[in-house]
Amino acid sequence: MPIVVDLLVVTAFGFAVSIGAHYTGACVGMPYAAGAIRVGPALLLMAPLAFLGAAIASERVESTVGHGILVTGSVALGLALAIVASALILTSAYNFLTLPTSTIQILVFSAVGAGLAAGIAVNGRTLATLLVLWALAPFAAFGLGYLFVRIADRWKPVAPRNGKLGQAAIAGLVGVAGAASFAMGANDVANASGAFVMTGLFGLVLAGVVGGVGLAVGILTWGRPILERVAFDVVKLDARMATSSQLAQSTVILVAVSFGLFTSMNQALIGAMLGTGIARGQATVLWKPVRAILTGWALGPVSGLILGFLLAAAALRF
Repeated sequence: MPIVVDLLVVTAFGFAVSIGAHYTGACVGMPYAAGAIRVGPALLLMAPLAFLGAAIASERVESTVGHGILVTGSVALGLALAIVASALILTSAYNFLTLPTSTIQILVFSAVGAGLAAGIAVNGRTLATLLVLWALAPFAAFGLGYLFVRIADRWKPVAPRNGKLGQAAIAGLVGVAGAASFAMGANDVANASGAFVMTGLFGLVLAGVVGGVGLAVGILTWGRPILERVAFDVVKLDARMATSSQLAQSTVILVAVSFGLFTSMNQALIGAMLGTGIARGQATVLWKPVRAILTGWALGPVSGLILGFLLAAAALRF
């Protein structure tokens, strides 16, 4: 079925492009918001590090996506195409609306919906583990963000010169953004490349490399709207809050990846940002965009389940 193979490769690669764009704000939004880096350099920083994370640190997560969600030895090409197409359509729609959602949750529930349509059992243990992780991760990031900014505030703030950040603050912000970019590649590439693994089309390493190229392309070509939304609309940040938020997010994501699990970059970041905001007083939190983001998180899994089911049911007719 060479046409189906070609469609799967193109769709999965396109999904990786969409993912890369979707998470620009989650990775480099903090230094951009704080004025430590401009848009162009921020995206040029993120792209190669996301690729590197995908290429060398994503294998355990790819294995979870490829073999741990649906109880089957190998997923048919048409069914995998339905899963990835569902996740791509929904993520692209949320990108267009500049509404941060959980691409991971969309993908997992697209797979669950497709499995239901095809009569394939869902791995309840994996799904339960992911649900617990998704519930706990924002709170863990919240606590770490709160803790980090409290610790940082024990030291006397360094006054900026001529309204600009000091070199140490810039280096810290850019450094944690780089760590977040690497973590995103390791954490999120499997959303797209997992389709290659579940069908046996590519091995883990090649799947990560192909997906990583897609992430980099998306970052460089379509990342700015989400970057600006997340960077400026949620919390009024200073350099220490920004650094603490990004560090908390990266810590949560990398711990999850080390266990072969994946969780939402956006949810971890927003949780961390709210933690730093509460540490400085609730007036720093802009609740209107937060409610909009929470709405997107609620819609993502439900829409993934429905569209995954419908596309898989259609694919099974052919």
